[in-house]
Amino acid sequence: MMPLAWTTWDAELSYGPVYFSQKDAVRANPMGAEPLWGVAVVKEDDSRFLKTFPHSTLEWRSAEYGVDHEDVDTLLDIILHESYIPREDDPLALMDPASSRILAATRGTPVCWTPGVSDKDRLDAHLNRIAAVKKYRVRLEPASVDDRQGALTYVGSRRVAPADPLDPIRAAQLDPIRVESRRLAVEWARSTGGMAQEPNFSLKPPDAFMGMPTQMGAATI
Repeated sequence: MMPLAWTTWDAELSYGPVYFSQKDAVRANPMGAEPLWGVAVVKEDDSRFLKTFPHSTLEWRSAEYGVDHEDVDTLLDIILHESYIPREDDPLALMDPASSRILAATRGTPVCWTPGVSDKDRLDAHLNRIAAVKKYRVRLEPASVDDRQGALTYVGSRRVAPADPLDPIRAAQLDPIRVESRRLAVEWARSTGGMAQEPNFSLKPPDAFMGMPTQMGAATI
């Protein structure tokens, strides 16, 4: 079974929305102003989608698996492919040939929250899951420079296509102090049997963003 072949074309930094009224904040995403990366992906059938993730995801994966914060290539490989890892507790996964092969190749291996396991063993296990995804389900590779430059020219853009579409993400270096703070949070969660909650579209740490309204409608300070 050959994996699906998808190509990455561009990467752009944006931000989650900020809401300034109580009415909007209650019904909308409370994430607010979190830096978000969007990676333009084209599937093998030429359909397109935008894969998005908070910039802090790079910090969290570095902290969770002991990946050097300067090894952005490994972090991006993990982030782009890990959402296609099937769940072991999903009975429908066994009905999908690709998922069943991934599960067979990775069953019983440690995850981020497995206690008493070294960072190396956790990372090796997770990279094995990523490798299985790329072998059996889907592999994301950069579109050629010529194709990406041709697309820019076609739409009238003066941009020059970078050597790799993910180069803008690589240029945004990770702060080792922020990564260390994530690592301490992960270590604490493991020691207490919990699980650190990383930012997502349904969670925002209280008063984490300047100017964000509180649930009572007052501005944070």
